[in-house]
Amino acid sequence: MSAPLVELRGGTVVLGGRTVLDRIDLAVRPGERIALVGANGAGKTTLLRALHGLVPLTAGLRTIAADADAPRIAMVFQRPFMLRDSLLANIELGLRLQGRSAAERREIAMHALEQVGLAAQAQRPGRTLSGGQQQRAALARAWALKPQLLLLDEPTASLDPSAKREVEDLIAGFAAQGITVVMSSHNLGQVKRLSCRVLYVETGRVLADVATDHFFHGTLPAEAALFLKGELPWV
Repeated sequence: MSAPLVELRGGTVVLGGRTVLDRIDLAVRPGERIALVGANGAGKTTLLRALHGLVPLTAGLRTIAADADAPRIAMVFQRPFMLRDSLLANIELGLRLQGRSAAERREIAMHALEQVGLAAQAQRPGRTLSGGQQQRAALARAWALKPQLLLLDEPTASLDPSAKREVEDLIAGFAAQGITVVMSSHNLGQVKRLSCRVLYVETGRVLADVATDHFFHGTLPAEAALFLKGELPWV
């Protein structure tokens, strides 16, 4: 079994006196497609941020691959942030922080926009794009960084069915390129289509960590089974 890209051991996060993550043990290995499911407020977003390192652990350990190939990690948030600038400049943002030359940034950013079908919109102000286009642009910005691990927080929330399909296709395509994906989602149909492993999160704890087929057809802890039963009409 390959070594984890990122691992939490007893990961605990306390915010404002409330335990948001409670002793999480989670290893994310290369090539996995992991879905985090659970009710609003369960801790899914905080778990993604803890995996990235954006939220410090109150207790426990976060470790990443320690060799020369330590993982590059990118995260796409539920509501992508767009600068008051062109779409191209928005895609170049992370590359600028990497210290790349202007020519390199433009070449990589344009290739990223081509990946998501937005090259023709390169000079358009990023904030004027539709919700679906902004989400695709956020995926392009993440892809441009050549991440080994892509973290996605409700990547198709509030999108219309057509835009959801487009974003799902992009995520599947990135996974096919070898990018490891961890995503939170309330869309259980999406979870079926995109993941190979499901974590059920409740009150900051992982109560089930199983293969996707097992999650939908196997025996689960009572809390996860009740959640699944309640959500199935919305699949």
